[in-house]
Amino acid sequence: MKFWKQTFLGIPFFIGMSLLAVGFVFGFFFPVMFQVSQFLLIGFIFLCFFDFALLYMNQKGISGERKVQERLSNGDINKVELRLQNHLPYQITYKIYEELPVQFQLFDFALKGKLSAHKESQLHYELIPNDRGIYQFGNSVVMVQTPLGILQRKLSLPTSQTVKVYPSFLKLNQHSLHNFKAHTQEIGQKKIRRIGHSMEFEQIKNYVIGDDFRTINWKATAKHQKLMVNQYVDEKSQQVYCAIDKGRLMKMPFKEMSLLDYSINTSLVVSNIVLQNQDRAGIFTFSRQIENFIKAERRNHQLSQIMESLYNIQSNFKESDFGKLYNTLKFKIPQRSLILLFTNFESLDSLHRQLPYLQGINRNHLLVVVFFRNVELEEFLKTPEAHRDVYEKTIVEKFLYEKHQIVLELHKHGIQTILTAPEELTVATINKYLEIKSRGML
Repeated sequence: MKFWKQTFLGIPFFIGMSLLAVGFVFGFFFPVMFQVSQFLLIGFIFLCFFDFALLYMNQKGISGERKVQERLSNGDINKVELRLQNHLPYQITYKIYEELPVQFQLFDFALKGKLSAHKESQLHYELIPNDRGIYQFGNSVVMVQTPLGILQRKLSLPTSQTVKVYPSFLKLNQHSLHNFKAHTQEIGQKKIRRIGHSMEFEQIKNYVIGDDFRTINWKATAKHQKLMVNQYVDEKSQQVYCAIDKGRLMKMPFKEMSLLDYSINTSLVVSNIVLQNQDRAGIFTFSRQIENFIKAERRNHQLSQIMESLYNIQSNFKESDFGKLYNTLKFKIPQRSLILLFTNFESLDSLHRQLPYLQGINRNHLLVVVFFRNVELEEFLKTPEAHRDVYEKTIVEKFLYEKHQIVLELHKHGIQTILTAPEELTVATINKYLEIKSRGML
């Protein structure tokens, strides 16, 4: 019974049966055609049995395995390898249906090809996950045909696997601090102009051409009878927290990812930059309460702990409680820290409701409010339809104008801001962090 469940009819079978049916029809008018069709039918049945025997001459038929990384990177290209081995003594034609996780919404994904006798083939394809969380891969279903192609044999390879999709860790090296400083002009990123000195003293050294005259240490110069200068380094071990709003406004989509996904991916990259800069990185999320809190530290496994905390965060579709955020930070983070607050404001009214709490946080810490431009509305203004419908154009311009008014309102109360497109969020946030470090604002 198992054989019949695995056996399917191929296209040549239906073509052959159609031709035989035509032959029998003509046999009513031409008796010779009827006899010829009978012989052809017997031969066709023999070919079917012969094809069946070829398909099942080896019980194993083919084998294979799927190689997927245990961790996939959200929003990035992840490669998947599928190894297929033919145990049959002839060339086969195959079609592989991959049972991909439901998050991809790909229900007809298939790979086709031919594989020689007793040979092995490695197939590759790419996946771009747009949601974080747990992904369940099913089996690989293979439809095998002999060179005759009359019948097909269905084989299910046990390749099921569960993997986790984490924030975009593939971009960590791309945005490393060294590459960011050294190659910003090459890749088109904004270059930060360093202003002034930090206040952390490192050593007294001999003066060399290019040193700032303002750092000359006159007492040491008089003692050693040669110019000596003080050398300073950026202050280290400062606390930097990425605060991620997971309220309903962060569920807004942009290029198949939500604003929450962009914020989480950026938080991971920024935390890596902070740790490379010898500062302490921490994160937490909030909506109705503070969650996923990781204290700012500079340990070897800090980045892994942050990544593990971020991979399964989802929006709860509620309005975020900034009052709860203010009260919790006041007691949970007593030391002055840099707070990168990833949130979104669509109107001045929504800002004014939360402004007293933002001012309170800014009094105890250095607060940077990171929110998003509405890129789709900006693109709408460039379309011909926008010029025909004056009413819609006016409404859109009002929304965009309020975004810039929010920036001015926050600046008026001494709060740092970043207003950026979602796809430019990572670069803009890193630049702001480096600017704050170079100015010694923290």
